Amino acid sequence: MKIGIIGLGLMGGSLGLALKDIKFVSKIYGFDHNLSHCEEALKLGLVDEIVSFSEIKKCDTIFLAIPVEAIIEVMKSLTDISKETTIIDLGSTKDKIINNTPEVIRENFIAAHPMAGTEKFGPNAAIENLYHDHVVVLCNMDESGDTHKNRAIQIFSHIGMKIVFMEAGAHDKHASFISHLPHALSYALANSVMGQEDPKSILLLAGGGFKDMSRIAKSSPIMWTDIFKQNRDNLLNSITLFEAELAKCKKIIEEKIGMS
Repeated sequence: MKIGIIGLGLMGGSLGLALKDIKFVSKIYGFDHNLSHCEEALKLGLVDEIVSFSEIKKCDTIFLAIPVEAIIEVMKSLTDISKETTIIDLGSTKDKIINNTPEVIRENFIAAHPMAGTEKFGPNAAIENLYHDHVVVLCNMDESGDTHKNRAIQIFSHIGMKIVFMEAGAHDKHASFISHLPHALSYALANSVMGQEDPKSILLLAGGGFKDMSRIAKSSPIMWTDIFKQNRDNLLNSITLFEAELAKCKKIIEEKIGMS
């Protein structure tokens, strides 16, 4: 099987490494608009060869490891692929991507969200075992063709992922709480600290708690802006519920934890 990976950052690069020792994968091709990413990916051995977009379209399976808004745009350029070619996206939102998939390639398409990653990005962030033992959510699989379903399950199983099937709307709602809300809170926490008069002194005192909670604020702002945009309503709802819980906490501190 020839694999094409569009996007050679953390997710795409790590996928390339994970697929290296899979027997049924004959060659891994890469494509990225960022030429320095292409050069780094080759140097690091993340892919076997960098090819043009038209060559990527000839692969048996194409992975879209790019920001979620870009996934929608790229799909418009894949409408002439073979009926036997599988397209798998790795985006963190699913409903809008599925609803914007061109009908002519809907059976080719597998909507996947690997629940794995770090705050780092770019080819140098690639990790060989990033996907191993993590969950991948496959959405609305009844709309995908059997060949493509089986191929996606085969690939994700062989790189050690635990497969969960879910409806896209439910996925996006759950993801807003367990993934998107934590990122929003991390950005807010980091900005709150950096907005102080003497942030350097505060950071000198920062322990594990602050570092753990602010770590993901280092994630790509471009990628997360797109995710927040696509899952806006669910994220706003999760923020509202969190605000209510934070208000309860504030009230307890004000009313029940008195000064000794």
